[in-house]
Amino acid sequence: MKKRKLGLALSLVLAAGTLLGACGNSENDDKESSNGKNKDNFTVAMVTDTGGVDDESFNQSAWKGIQEFGKDNGLEKGKDGYNYLQSKSDADYAKNLNTLVREDYQLIYGIGFLLAEAVGEVADQRPDSHFAIVDTVVDKKNVASINFKEQQGSFLVGVIAGMQTKTNKVGFIGGVESELIKKFEVGFKAGVLSVNPDAKVEVKYAGDFNKADIGKSTAGSMYSSGIDIIYHAAGGTGKGVFTEAVEQKQKDPKREIYVIGVDSDQAKLGAVPGTDDNITLTSMLKRVDVAVKDLSEKAKEGNFLGGKVIEYGIEENGVGISETKDNVTEESLKAVEEWTEKIKSGEFVVPGTDEEFKKLDL
Repeated sequence: MKKRKLGLALSLVLAAGTLLGACGNSENDDKESSNGKNKDNFTVAMVTDTGGVDDESFNQSAWKGIQEFGKDNGLEKGKDGYNYLQSKSDADYAKNLNTLVREDYQLIYGIGFLLAEAVGEVADQRPDSHFAIVDTVVDKKNVASINFKEQQGSFLVGVIAGMQTKTNKVGFIGGVESELIKKFEVGFKAGVLSVNPDAKVEVKYAGDFNKADIGKSTAGSMYSSGIDIIYHAAGGTGKGVFTEAVEQKQKDPKREIYVIGVDSDQAKLGAVPGTDDNITLTSMLKRVDVAVKDLSEKAKEGNFLGGKVIEYGIEENGVGISETKDNVTEESLKAVEEWTEKIKSGEFVVPGTDEEFKKLDL
């Protein structure tokens, strides 16, 4: 009889423990999804184009914005916070996007217009997932499209180039000729000619965003022709422009040649080894970091801008010139301030297409 009572008591204790344990697990389940992700976290990730996350350009800037969003919200790198996947070829775009969908990220970025087709396809396949694309428009209800007024920032660095060229010959090297890169080209030309009508602007396209050797040879040809300032909008190809300028400066330290960087402050690419010289004149900042962080915050607060186009210009701190201004004259900086105010007020509208450029009275 005693054994029977002891057995019954033990069974009741075990049953109570099981119930308490179940209650505890239920509470934890409220905070975790089926794949172990914390539901309290708003998770964000991005897929780079082939330039990679360390491209010293817009991929790197986008990653900076995601990292800042993560830091501000107490997140860590990984499936429970924020992350990125790097694309080695075009074939990786859709695969990487689908990987992030399966890992249940709540907002997934495709960085660069080269990902447009893949983002559109995956968005159709995954209608419950939220995506964002940078530098183009994907017209889907679950895709937010981030664009910039690159022509405005390019105009400002054009003003600097136009005022500081000694030869009255400047160059522009683009990656792939497209509607997007045209905004850089046209804005730059307008800036140069607005302050220096006698200047000549030579334009070349490399046909690729990740061919530093082509950037180097194109820059070499331009510098040999007497061009003393080159503005590039060519991603990884632009690194070759810097390499060529640095090498020429090493051969002839007295020669004044410069490169204008793009997307982020590229001053470190212009450092001349063994000297205090730097061939970076300035850089046109395209604040992908600002846009990515802003959109992530909005989505976290329940205001995902799916199906909309969000454009960032000077007024939104989306474009401008870099903090590194060691080679920029006070006169040029004053002119940049004056033109910035004209653009903000609407007194001057920067052209972004060839057709708009032709209408300018320069």
